[in-house]
Amino acid sequence: MKLPWKKQKLLDIHQALNSDPVDIETLHRAALSEGGLLTDDIRRKVWPKLLSINVYNLPAKPSKDVREDHKDYRQVVLDVKRSMRRFPKGMRVDEREVLQEQLIDIILDVLRRNPQLHYYQGYHDIVVTFLLVVGERMTIAIMEKLSNHHLRDFMDPTMDSTKHILNYLMPILERMDRELHDFMIRSEVGTIFALSWLITWYGYVLSDFRHVLRLYDFFLASHPLMAIYFAAVIVLYRQKEVKSSECDMASVHHLLSQMPQDLPYEELIGGAQSLFISCPPSLLTQSAALQSHNIIAISTFTDFQTSTLRQRPDSVLRQQLHKRHENQLTFPMSPQPASTNQLVKMAVWGLSATLGAAALAVAQTAMDWAPEFLSQLF
Repeated sequence: MKLPWKKQKLLDIHQALNSDPVDIETLHRAALSEGGLLTDDIRRKVWPKLLSINVYNLPAKPSKDVREDHKDYRQVVLDVKRSMRRFPKGMRVDEREVLQEQLIDIILDVLRRNPQLHYYQGYHDIVVTFLLVVGERMTIAIMEKLSNHHLRDFMDPTMDSTKHILNYLMPILERMDRELHDFMIRSEVGTIFALSWLITWYGYVLSDFRHVLRLYDFFLASHPLMAIYFAAVIVLYRQKEVKSSECDMASVHHLLSQMPQDLPYEELIGGAQSLFISCPPSLLTQSAALQSHNIIAISTFTDFQTSTLRQRPDSVLRQQLHKRHENQLTFPMSPQPASTNQLVKMAVWGLSATLGAAALAVAQTAMDWAPEFLSQLF
């Protein structure tokens, strides 16, 4: 008897996660195919594997001095304060404020640990998406990996690399719909309308969080340039509207800047994958606008992919962790050594899988003043 597709997908993901090594290709297929990773609980298990992150060896919580003398502190705080709409409607104000404080610390911590990276406005829109699903420490690990790979070119001192990636859009349109391409060239609209799409992975322009998560599944399992291919399929999907508008920069820019909220996301995701196969980046670089510029995310992608192939399942990683700690167990009333405190923090992260990001934020805040109480919970 054939299982319903969702149950079959859940079974495939479970088997892939428990294979040794982890079956990363099956996880990629799950993230790319209809419905993506289906639930936040699955995302908490699969997203780290897609990025080769060991959930039992996460970065420490940001230190209290992470904000001191940081050149980007004021801008980050301003951006985070403006991000209220990115939090779930109905979330209590005190819960949201805890998460916003974590959001500030995560961004500054990643930047402090990676001085080669430069903050850009829109970065926080990506960080908050992960924070709401996986919690503080896992978000640090994810953002550190993404910032050095998929998002690396957006984090240069200048926007030259970001503009270069945007320049892939018009050659794609030229190959797929010459009439649309020529209309947009005549209008002189350029590609700046797609900037916020690209650098926030569409988190800034989509109001339904479910759609954002579906796209994040897609982008995490794809080539770093897939976000610009997705921009192309959106423009192609709206080609009738574009061609019917006034052929001037203001009209076309206004039209394309207003992102429809009822897009057929699964259809567009499939279209972007097909587009990537028929118009790969190597083919597009023949365009004069795309020559003689090195994109770091592309040049490091093969090594990044290779790093994901030999991961051990979490059950093995957990056993390895327990072996490292088995000689360091202490009585519950004894002072807590650093290693046990680490275990408690990981248990708190595990709690978030059940209770969600808001509960995690409260629990992590409680960790600062009541680690003994939390240790007894687990």
